[in-house]
Amino acid sequence: MPNKLSTWIDICVTLIVSLILLVILFQYNWYIFSGGIVLWICLFFYLKERSIERRKNLKAYYENVIKNVNELSNYALEQLPQVIMVINKDLRLEWYNHELERWLKQPPEIGSFITDIWPNIPIDNIWNRNGQYIFSQDNKFYMVIYRPVNTDDDSHLMTLYIYDISEYERFKLDTAMRTMVFGYIQIDNYDDVMQGLSEAQRTSILFEVNSLLDKWSHSLGGLLRRISDDMYVIILERHALDLAVSEKFDILDKVRNLHGDNKFPVTLSIGLIQSRPKTSMEELGALAQSHLDLVLGRGGDQVAVDLDGKVQFFGGKSKAVEKHTRVKARVVAHAVFERMEAADVVFVMGHHNEDFDSLGSAIGVSRMARQMGKPVYIILSDMNEGIDKLISLCKTDKDFENLFITQKEALAMTALNPVLFVVDTHIPHLVASPDLLQSINHVIVIDHHRRSENVIKNALLIYIEPYSSSTSELVTELLMYFNENIKLSRLEATALYSGIVVDTKNFRVNTGVRTFDAVSHLRRCGADPEVVHYLFRTDYETNLAECTAIANSIFYPEGLVVAVCPDNANSIQAISGKIADDLLGIENVRVSIVFFRLKDNVIGVSARSTGEINVQVIMEQFGGGGHQNVAGSQVKNRPLKELKQDVVNTTLSYMKEADKNESNNVARS
Repeated sequence: MPNKLSTWIDICVTLIVSLILLVILFQYNWYIFSGGIVLWICLFFYLKERSIERRKNLKAYYENVIKNVNELSNYALEQLPQVIMVINKDLRLEWYNHELERWLKQPPEIGSFITDIWPNIPIDNIWNRNGQYIFSQDNKFYMVIYRPVNTDDDSHLMTLYIYDISEYERFKLDTAMRTMVFGYIQIDNYDDVMQGLSEAQRTSILFEVNSLLDKWSHSLGGLLRRISDDMYVIILERHALDLAVSEKFDILDKVRNLHGDNKFPVTLSIGLIQSRPKTSMEELGALAQSHLDLVLGRGGDQVAVDLDGKVQFFGGKSKAVEKHTRVKARVVAHAVFERMEAADVVFVMGHHNEDFDSLGSAIGVSRMARQMGKPVYIILSDMNEGIDKLISLCKTDKDFENLFITQKEALAMTALNPVLFVVDTHIPHLVASPDLLQSINHVIVIDHHRRSENVIKNALLIYIEPYSSSTSELVTELLMYFNENIKLSRLEATALYSGIVVDTKNFRVNTGVRTFDAVSHLRRCGADPEVVHYLFRTDYETNLAECTAIANSIFYPEGLVVAVCPDNANSIQAISGKIADDLLGIENVRVSIVFFRLKDNVIGVSARSTGEINVQVIMEQFGGGGHQNVAGSQVKNRPLKELKQDVVNTTLSYMKEADKNESNNVARS
């Protein structure tokens, strides 16, 4: 049946059919036909009149509906609980609904700049785009949805739909601030503090520590529970964590002022983690424990806290305390022996651009492997000018034949069960051969630098002791417990000895009882100080570069001295470290920093400290790291002048803060 036929057409079709029936009826009965015709005519005029009337009524209905819809749509547009504005390309107001008047308490003028109404609205870079964003103004939050207006002319208009989402944003912020923070607190030098104290003295100092921690957690609105003599569990909310961060975790300074009659200060290590979506309590506890382990690996007296997915450190002002027992060294030596015994090839490498400590410790590890009859290779990086004399001596010795290989040669070797030793670093991208590190599953790390967040993952064993003077000292201790029949050659002992001499600045810093025990063992094995002196000698041009840098150095009253190494110096990285050491010997100097250019777009920084200031924390802010007294960094794509000023400002700020805390501690005591 045809569509879209009017009602009158339908009636006409019905009348025609009925007329045809009357014509047929005429063939049989004329009287009935006459009456039917009269009735048909009356029905025709009646239906026609009714059709006209219905059409008029329908038209009136449509007109009324259209009128009401327009009025309703206009009313709804004006009464929407959101602001609608149309702006032109000059960011001027073209049109707005009445909701804007209610928000602003007065009608804005057409042609006003949108930034005059909302100065904080980020209107740049949105023209002819669809999108949305959130901004704040006068302690309120607004969401803006922007759409381009398609017009026939070139008027270029944009429509802004603005919602007041203050309640939602405040609820979201309040929820975020009440997110749970879980953590562990440990007295990291508990055994040393309690050593030699009577039971009453132990109880007294533990009471003071508990009292300080309880007051601190109470001030933050947190829950603190002791789970062992030296371990606590703490639960906070995020807003309390922000308060502790703003106070730089001053609980570390307060507890550090406590000490027993043996004069050992009490230091804390804290690992905190904020709860995350879809993270179980078991996983949360494991993450908090890993943060605590990270702090302990950095020497303790610090806080590691996960803030918005990034681990940040606070504290680290005290030195790592030397352990009086070598139990851990004996256990590690046994584990190294077992791992080497199961391996068919042993690889050893240090950090890129090796120094004497890196090479000396690598040679010490290679002696362990050769003692067991295992094939062993030391991988050298492509930059090792500072140790060329020691390498030359080794290559003339038959015992070191084929010991040193390049990264390319190591990757070309095939082995069923290799083991890789990484010494004097634990950061993946700093090793001599990152590709080899990724290709070997069994890795053992031996290092003395404070543990960084970016540590080699999935290592079989990580032996990091920040109290040690050098990695060579750690390896020497392992050699003492590795095998009673092991014997070091004169050159091997000298290489380890040179590593300790370099990192202790000729036994001036970072030396303890165990350092001299290790040195005594090396001297008994034939370590020759005269050979070490020969290794450290420099040529005339190198000495001239050192003197030039020192002569042009800048001294700051706070105890900071800064120098720049000449670009034409040989072995510039090693020279810069020596310049920093020499500058540290000047009266009233607490921190020395030397800048040097490694490449056109890479600037190196060497930092040294007398021990009062933790230069590792400072260098970490520039992507570096190291030890409390010896640290460095390599910065890419920054002008030397700009980087120098930034490092100086950061260091001076840190030194002033350290001095302020020290004066406060003295005042409290």
